[in-house]
Amino acid sequence: MTAAKSPLLTPLLVASCLILMVGFAIRATFGIFQIPIAEQFGWPRAEFSLAIAIQNLAWGFGQPIFGAIAERFGDRKAIVLGAILYALGLTLSAFAVTPGAHQMLNILIGFGIAGTGFGVILAIVGRAASPERRSLTLGIATAAGSAGQFFGPPAAEALLGVMPWSSVFLVFAAAILVVLVVLPLISGPSRAPVAVPGESMGKIVGQALRDPSFLLIFVGFFSCGYQLGFITAHFPAFVTEVCSPIPANGVLAGLGITTTSALGAVAIAVIGLANVGGTIAAGALGARYQKKYLLAQVYLARTIVAAAFILAPMTPASVLLFSALMGSLWLATVPLTSGLVAQIWGLRYMGTLYGIVFFSHQLGGFMGIWLGGRLYDLYGNYTLVWWIGVGVGAFSALVHLPIRERPAALPA
Repeated sequence: MTAAKSPLLTPLLVASCLILMVGFAIRATFGIFQIPIAEQFGWPRAEFSLAIAIQNLAWGFGQPIFGAIAERFGDRKAIVLGAILYALGLTLSAFAVTPGAHQMLNILIGFGIAGTGFGVILAIVGRAASPERRSLTLGIATAAGSAGQFFGPPAAEALLGVMPWSSVFLVFAAAILVVLVVLPLISGPSRAPVAVPGESMGKIVGQALRDPSFLLIFVGFFSCGYQLGFITAHFPAFVTEVCSPIPANGVLAGLGITTTSALGAVAIAVIGLANVGGTIAAGALGARYQKKYLLAQVYLARTIVAAAFILAPMTPASVLLFSALMGSLWLATVPLTSGLVAQIWGLRYMGTLYGIVFFSHQLGGFMGIWLGGRLYDLYGNYTLVWWIGVGVGAFSALVHLPIRERPAALPA
């Protein structure tokens, strides 16, 4: 059977999706803990926000490192190491009682997310897929992360109703270790073949860093991280504090969503659910149309949606509408960006190169999360942070237009 005729849903793809789903289900919940942790310890909003921001920065630093570990020592070892660090960080955080301890331990969590996240998993999926199906399978794998985001926040909100936040952290630590049972199913090619004699990581990475297109992709991914980081970390608290009350006789109340706190958790879940379709669609479109133009359109649409949401009164209906629209665009950038990296510089060192690009994403995430907490403490609202996100989104829409999509001439 040729690669072009191989089945789409392989055991490798299913196992990869499960690891991403659980890892991102946990990662999407940290905004839910903003208010419970701040209220228990009497911290300003910026303290735990900084912990989540450091987590995102560590994730960004760790992504190219884990990509290199996977390419040097094997995918499974990289994933196991990531899961262990993830679980260790969560377990120790459950007993941390100072802002500094939470901030330091989120370095472990960030590296754990890197080892079980997109950089390693998308490289595995990309190598195993045929060229005709690569963009679509990358979209499916990315959608699995969104599915985790759909389940994670409501699960965290439900668990907080029956146990303290520290116990929820321990449950999540166990979950990320349990998902390793699917690891034996990841048995695809551990490395892509070299495209030309003498091809090495140093040569390919060096060439990419000197390529203006790589730098444009790097810069453009910043706004994606800023918007996603800020919304994931602060949107539940934002909805809790600003949204108008939920009508007692309305549809939401009938579904058991009676508080704006519950609505904040549901909003993150709606983003994740909407993005399942959005990322798969982006992956399918990336196989037919130029990825740089699709990316520009995604960033432009995000800019319009965010601006309209801030300008309109915040009601339960507007929160859910925004969540659905932003969700359809949420991780649509990931299969397109990772596919663009593979298309231009090849599959052999895709994990490392995408990890470098992803660092820009996480740097943006750090800024969005940290600024969210800092400016909230200064001004008592999130308005300025939202408008900064609108501005960087418009900037990214423009930055992607000059990118050259044709494959790079690899060094011999």
